[in-house]
Amino acid sequence: MKLLFDQNLAPRLVRDLADLFPDSAHVRDVGMKSSQDREIWEFTQDGGFVIVSKDTDFQQMSFVWGHPPKVIWIRRGNCSVRESESILRTNSARIHEFEADPEAAFLVLS
Repeated sequence: MKLLFDQNLAPRLVRDLADLFPDSAHVRDVGMKSSQDREIWEFTQDGGFVIVSKDTDFQQMSFVWGHPPKVIWIRRGNCSVRESESILRTNSARIHEFEADPEAAFLVLS
């Protein structure tokens, strides 16, 4: 499973979660640090990534355009990297089920 962490999440999550999501990347790792959301959306469609963000923009795009890509929204305001990591670790089984479900397009985690 390949997660692509949006710029509003810490780049170190890639390393910290490599045991659960080994093929993941951060937008800056793929040269998209300053890219618009639409460009990131198109990149993830072609690259097979699931977008992970704390921003509602991808949520709205998911509702309008469907999937792929799939979107995981961390619905938590200002939180630490450790809290973000904990949310993703705690919900790793749900995330894998979500990714495997051909009908699912959007997952909210809090």
